[in-house]
Amino acid sequence: MPRNLEYINKMNQRAKNKIRLYVEAALCPNAVVELSPDDSHYLCNVMRLTEGHVLGCFNSTGEYECSIVEAHKKHCRIKVIGKVREAHAVPDIWLLFAPLKKDKTDFVIEKATELGVRTIVPIITRNTMSDKPRIERFIAQAKEASEQCERTDIPHIVKAETLEKILSSWPEERILFFMDESLQGADCVSVFSDFSKKAAAILVGPEGGFTSEEKKLLDSLPFVRGINLGPRILRAETAACAALAVWQAVVGDWIRGE
Repeated sequence: MPRNLEYINKMNQRAKNKIRLYVEAALCPNAVVELSPDDSHYLCNVMRLTEGHVLGCFNSTGEYECSIVEAHKKHCRIKVIGKVREAHAVPDIWLLFAPLKKDKTDFVIEKATELGVRTIVPIITRNTMSDKPRIERFIAQAKEASEQCERTDIPHIVKAETLEKILSSWPEERILFFMDESLQGADCVSVFSDFSKKAAAILVGPEGGFTSEEKKLLDSLPFVRGINLGPRILRAETAACAALAVWQAVVGDWIRGE
């Protein structure tokens, strides 16, 4: 049976079980796992699941069908029935962005997760709206988005740092694309294609844009390339989604056949 058809059949067998849960604990057939208080609350109090209900649980080892063997308001235990899907690594693309207002930041985290970002790096610039991002909230948003979009991992989210500090320790083998609406003839499709064999990251500035000093710093670095997303000025959250979608279409999952 072709791999994709086998996967579809397995997913159809559990189609009634819409709930997927990211679990950090080791998963293997017949293992019994106690869930975190937050996940226990979600399953037992929010979704009203009880003993015997089946759900999907996943982590870096793959996705497993599990059944609830003990359900209480404050703790829940599951038993692993068997593996239904191998883990699938997303392409090695990072997103660097300046945190925005709460709802817009939530949107960026959610959509970046859906678009297959491997690492999310909050940056503090001169015009960043918040200099104290709530990383725990970002992780929770990414976890929920991964559970909804059929990923078998969640993005790695690092501690927020200033743009200058991040650039000072940047791995030079990783190309860094940044949104620069002032550029002419640097359309993102062409630039992404030119660097399709390199590990990459996309940098989106704050709503007020980069200062002249920040842009001068970016322009001076050999691993940085400016790109243009077209003739219209995009909001920061729109630019992040647009750039990631184009990168994925040009050099991501589909081109690599992963």
